[in-house]
Formats: sequence, structure tokens, C-alpha cells
Amino acid sequence: MKSFTSLHQRQQQSLVITPQLIESIRMLQLAHTELNQFVEQEIEKNPFLDLASNDSGASGDVSPTVADNQNISAREDHVDGPARTDMPELSSPWKSIRDTGNLSPGERPSLDEFAASTETLHEHVAHQIALTAFTPQERLIAGALADHLDDTGYLQVNLLELAERLNSPEARVKLVLEALQLFDPPGIFARSLTECLEIQLRQRDRFDPAMAALVANLELLARRDFRALKRRCRVDEDDLLDMLNEIRALDPKPGNQFQSAGSESIIPDVFVLPSPGGGWQVELNREVLPKVLINQTYFAQVTRLTAQSSKDQSFLNECFQNASWLVRSLDQRATTILKVATEIVRHQDVFLEDGIAHLRPLNLKTIADAIDMHESTVSRVTSNKYILTPRGVFELKYFFTVAIPSSQGGDAHSAEAVRHQIRAIIAAETLDDVLSDDGIVARLKETGVDIARRTVAKYREAMNIPSSAQRRREKRFVLAAAEG
Repeated sequence: MKSFTSLHQRQQQSLVITPQLIESIRMLQLAHTELNQFVEQEIEKNPFLDLASNDSGASGDVSPTVADNQNISAREDHVDGPARTDMPELSSPWKSIRDTGNLSPGERPSLDEFAASTETLHEHVAHQIALTAFTPQERLIAGALADHLDDTGYLQVNLLELAERLNSPEARVKLVLEALQLFDPPGIFARSLTECLEIQLRQRDRFDPAMAALVANLELLARRDFRALKRRCRVDEDDLLDMLNEIRALDPKPGNQFQSAGSESIIPDVFVLPSPGGGWQVELNREVLPKVLINQTYFAQVTRLTAQSSKDQSFLNECFQNASWLVRSLDQRATTILKVATEIVRHQDVFLEDGIAHLRPLNLKTIADAIDMHESTVSRVTSNKYILTPRGVFELKYFFTVAIPSSQGGDAHSAEAVRHQIRAIIAAETLDDVLSDDGIVARLKETGVDIARRTVAKYREAMNIPSSAQRRREKRFVLAAAEG
């Protein structure tokens, strides 16, 4: 048997994911703040990229394919017939965004820049330690305890281990801790919720034996077992109701008022407005989109100066190609967001008109098939993107919910709409008509929702709604206290 070798030539196709394609896919998932940071990093690395400014209208500095995009939107009309979407071509307009007017809203100075800096919890505690008559050793212990204070005001440290580390008796550490627990805000330096409430009640001179018994049995309060609480505290219903009101007036997380990070407002990526001709008009929020320009004039000038160096010319060509890729990727990202948001609005138009009870079930595949894209693309686009509607601001993923079958053979119901119905049914209960989970199932079937009892229980627990027995006890207690 002879062995031999031979050469064969054949053609085959394969999909190769380039680094730029990976970056383009990642850009779809970025929120607008993350996207702006990414663009700023690219501008720092690329000499041919720049952010558009109000005086960037000189045609010589901008690519001739770049145009204004002031009025780009998608509009959807649905009057007595199927929905119609008129989607303009966005390939070139998104390459440049030039603002009109003397000063754009994004460039105006923010009032936050002139606001006084907020004092943090640790700074507030440090000032009080400095004004307290501690010995040097006690001041050292107080500083070590303050270092283990979390943002909510609770102490997260083992006193015995801290005493050994500071080479100090544990009794002295406890004495310093008792002094620190008198600091402002009341309840600070507590090691548990029970101790936090106790500190605040002692400062109000309200920590009597009955209140001590109530604080020691917070698990009964969480279960709304008022009968057991009356027995443990040895008080009647009126006294227990007064004690509960005092507990509600306390702050379980006293350090939260000193949180250094301010509240973050959600800036929508898409606007939905009623269209004058009926239906809805979908527009991108151009204020959150990066305003990127390609400086072709500078590229031409630098290319002429470095024409003799092939290495420099290769670098310049690579930079220009990367700049063009970034502009195209931003263009594609904006177009894709607009397409997905428009299709979501088309499916959820009844929700926009009539509210959450009319939210329709929706999945990624439905949107992907409608706009001829892959489900993974739709998933990336809807992550960390928000839409402003007449019903409020929602994350795009909010509109994708599980379908609950109808008991009357009609259209399926959205899981979010069913949860809304459960909340409404429970909110309308009276003492004589507290429904069990089976009763809620029966009430839902009357409205055409076919759902299992365990699903009702799962939704109820996810919304932190107690069981029917606990709700009945609470209503009975509140009613008795009101009548008394």
C-alpha cells in the first residue's frame, strides 16, 4: 500500500468578528452616560475627531457628508386602521449634530456647580468627635469606631477584636461607644435595628418596659401579630396603637440623610408625544447623543505634510478609518434605538392611551421579527435605555412582560397588568371581604384572567403584600383602634 500527499484548493465562507464589530455591538448596550465617556476616550486618541460646538459650522472643518439632524423623528399614526410608521433615512444626518442658538442647554452652567458641598456622615461624626471631651486614648478609639461606620449609620465591627487591635480594654471601648451613640443623628453607631430604635427612644425618654418589649419583638410586628404584641407588651389596643405610631416616627437608617451622593435623575433616551394627526410621535433625545465631527481638512493637511513617510501615513489612515467607523456606529446605534422604540410604541399604544391595566404581553422575538433584527440586538438596545411617555418614564425593558392566558378565549394579558389588578383588588378589600389567594383567582377570572393560585401568591409576595390572615388582623386592629 502506497502513501502519498496532495494539495487541494477550495473556497469557504466564514464569519469573522472584528474588534470594531465587537465595539459596535457593545455600544448598543451602553447607556448615554457610558457612551459619552467612550466617545470622549476615542476623541482623546484620534486627532481627526472632535465634539461639535455652536461655532462648528465652518464647512471646511466638517466632512461634506455631515448634516444637521434637528428634526429627525419617527412618527406613527393609527387612526381607524393598521398602524403606519414613516421612518426617515438616518444614515447621514446622525454624523453631525450642530446646535442652533447662542448656547445649548447642555452647555449652560448647571446650578449644581454653584451648590455648597454636602457634608458626609463621616465628616459630621468627625466634627462631633473633635468637640467631645475625650482623652487621647478615647479619641483614638472613637476614630477607630467611626472608621467602621457604614453609610446607613450602623457600626460594623466586633468590639473585642477592635479592643485587642488597639491594645485597650474592651470596657473602655464600650464606654466610648456609649458616648458616640449620643451623637447626632439619633440612632447612630447602633449595631442592630433593635439597638438603633432603642437609642432613639431613650433620647426621647420613651423607652419604658412596654416599649422595650415591643422593640424586642420586632418579628411579631413584621408579621402584624397584634394580639401577641398586646400580650407581650401588656397593653391594650389604644396604647399599642400609640406605640406603633411612635415606632413609625423613628429612623431605621439614620445615616441615609448624610449620603454624599446626590439623587440621580433619569434622562430619557426617547420621547413619545401625541401626534397632531392622531397616534404617537417617537423622537430621540438629541441632548444625550454624542455630537461628533470628522475634520477632513486637517486630515488632508497632515497627509500632505507626511506624504514621504509610509509609517506616518499608515497611522493617519488608521485614525481616519477609526473616526469614520465611530461616526457610522453612532449613526447605526441611533437608528436602531429609534426603530425598536417605535415598534414598542406601536404594540403598546393602548397602554399609552388607557394606562397599565391595558399593557399588552410582549417579547423580544416579536419586536425583532417586526424590524428584521436579531433578538440579541433588541435585548442590547433595550438595556439601560429609558423612554418618556405621557404615562411617565419607563425603561424599554418594562414593556416586555409574560403573557397570562385569558379565561374567556380573548387576547392574553400582560403579567404587569395582572399584578396591577391584584394590587387594586387587595386595596379595595374591607374587613368583611378579605380575599384569600383562591378568592383573588376567582375575582381575576371574572375579568377574563386565567391564572393559578401559586402564581397569585408569587406576585403578591413579590409586591410585599401580606397574606389574607395578616391583612385581616391589621384591618381588625386599625378598625378597633379607630372606634376606640
